[in-house]
Amino acid sequence: MKYDSAEQWRNAPRKKILFFGMSGLGKTYLSNMLRDGGDWFHYSIDYRIGTRYMGEHIVDNFKAEAMKVPFLRDLLLSDSIYIGSNISFEDLTPVSTYLGKPGDPAKGGLAMAEYRRRQDQFKQAEIAALLDTAHFAERADRIYGYPHFICDSGGSICEWIDPDAGLDDPVLKALSDECLLIWLKGDEAHTQELIRRFDRAPKPMAYQPAFLERAWGEYLSENNMQEGDVDPDAFIRFTYGRALAHRQPLYEAMASHGITLCAHEVATVKTSADFDALVGQTLSMR
Repeated sequence: MKYDSAEQWRNAPRKKILFFGMSGLGKTYLSNMLRDGGDWFHYSIDYRIGTRYMGEHIVDNFKAEAMKVPFLRDLLLSDSIYIGSNISFEDLTPVSTYLGKPGDPAKGGLAMAEYRRRQDQFKQAEIAALLDTAHFAERADRIYGYPHFICDSGGSICEWIDPDAGLDDPVLKALSDECLLIWLKGDEAHTQELIRRFDRAPKPMAYQPAFLERAWGEYLSENNMQEGDVDPDAFIRFTYGRALAHRQPLYEAMASHGITLCAHEVATVKTSADFDALVGQTLSMR
């Protein structure tokens, strides 16, 4: 583990951490709070995915949609307009829009074969972005002089790591060598709130392929449907709670190589000093 004790953490001249866990439990809150303090470089995995590894896929999809409109088609073919993705730390919508949802095309759904293709593109992009962590940690120090470094990972990080392999898994090994892994864990009340929030505004997610196939098969069987009959939002609502349960043991396995902070503890952290103290306290009790 990157820091084996509270003393080692407190005395480290350069702290490097990686937050992981489900979206909505404080990863971005903590990352923004520490970054705004001025001493921490914030490396967002989702932003890296959207700009470096999937940017071309996203823009090509925009262009394909524009080509369906005769007015825009003529302008594109004559190079009279430019289409780009205005992705930012605060708005990662282009990534989720590209991932999409499977089901009835009349309701905005993708054919399952296309959905699987985009899921695989995202998997490869996220693994590549995670393996860029060491590069960005070094760059943050060498170019910008930041003393500390945060890797703000996406909720799907656990889908691409083999928990049974432990540190023989190349992604987990690379990340744990570089950063202190910090799981932001919610309790049952947090889980129910995440589900309620998701029901109000279902958003595309990335899934482990075997999990996706099980969920898709169960949904079609339980509802006696064919692929084109599926309401895309209904399917991902059906899948969300299952995804939370599926990811929990994977996060827990990752956390055995780091520490766990509970979401209610994270909510009390208001300054970088609060955060340092909480991590130190957690390490002392490990």
